Amino acid sequence: MRASPNMKPALETLRAAISRLEGHTNRRRSVLPFGVREIDSRLPGGGLALGALHEVAGGGNDALHGAAAGQFVAGIAARTRGKVLWIVTRQDVFGPALKQAGLSGRRVIYVEAASEADVLACFEEGLRHGGLGAVVADVARLSMTASRRLQLAAETSGALGLAIRRWRRQTEAADFGQPTASATRWRVSVLPSVGLPVPGVGRPRWLLELIRARAGECADFEVEACDAKGRLAYRSCLAGGLALPAALANRPDQEAVGARRARA
Repeated sequence: MRASPNMKPALETLRAAISRLEGHTNRRRSVLPFGVREIDSRLPGGGLALGALHEVAGGGNDALHGAAAGQFVAGIAARTRGKVLWIVTRQDVFGPALKQAGLSGRRVIYVEAASEADVLACFEEGLRHGGLGAVVADVARLSMTASRRLQLAAETSGALGLAIRRWRRQTEAADFGQPTASATRWRVSVLPSVGLPVPGVGRPRWLLELIRARAGECADFEVEACDAKGRLAYRSCLAGGLALPAALANRPDQEAVGARRARA
């Protein structure tokens, strides 16, 4: 049976709706690069997709790894433009720690939700708003249905959705392995700091795991924590093992800069 001409627009609309539900889109998305070649090269488009949902969790269930995941997210949000909506179910976000990762308190709008369902509702509304640089939410459980709604809302407005997966109980942690519609999934673990040439505390280091990337590659990276502008730094063998901020590390003269610092 051949479809009539009147049915073709309806079929095209249905195909487009199915494609969006599956997380596919024909338009080229803007991206937010990390500025670190080793990371950006593993991501489709050379950076973190805007207008998309991304998940981040700590490498362990303790507060230390959870704080690292929050700082990683804060560093990403700091490099966006506009206000950042941050949704929580408990008042444990430490403002100075966000500022240390480059996210000023003047940019953050905090929302305390009473339940997980309220978090997801606020998350979706924030993503649909369209006037925000990023929307961050603490989420314990994230079903495929809920993540699809969030992904569609992000695609509609072009906003960046960042879900921090935190659990009150150990049994909830297994939900992180379930399939979702998120564009990427990350895990952040705390590593020992590198010793300084003088007495003092070295800069925090993380093991950054990209454990899922739609149309991309999985990979692990050892990085230094976000600086005051939200940038990651990585250890370059060409620079004598020195950690270089992303913007400096990708400059053509990075070897000479590293050598001068090593001699200083």
